[in-house]
Amino acid sequence: MLRNFSLSRINYLRTSILLMLFLSTATVCAASLQALRASGALGESFSGYVVARDASAKADADAINQKRKSVYAEKAKAQGVSIEEVGKVYAVEILKKVPAGTWMQNESGEWFQK
Repeated sequence: MLRNFSLSRINYLRTSILLMLFLSTATVCAASLQALRASGALGESFSGYVVARDASAKADADAINQKRKSVYAEKAKAQGVSIEEVGKVYAVEILKKVPAGTWMQNESGEWFQK
């Protein structure tokens, strides 16, 4: 899927990561997102979205994912690709930047810690 991306498209998406990270925390401040990750209540998935590992974090996860989806949709439209493709590109960058100990969910749905 991503093989069809030109290098400039991938670079464009990567440079947009910082913007996405700021927007993803509009509802939940960065400290809360970090705290939820650190507690294990939230994890990151390879789709580019967060997953609530604890029921108490579901509302936070939904708010973060709504913002991320909005950013992904905008980038997908500009690049002429699917939202899912954009999410996967963002996921790679997000997963590189999260701190050690963050829970991550692979494409098979299995959880592991960075």
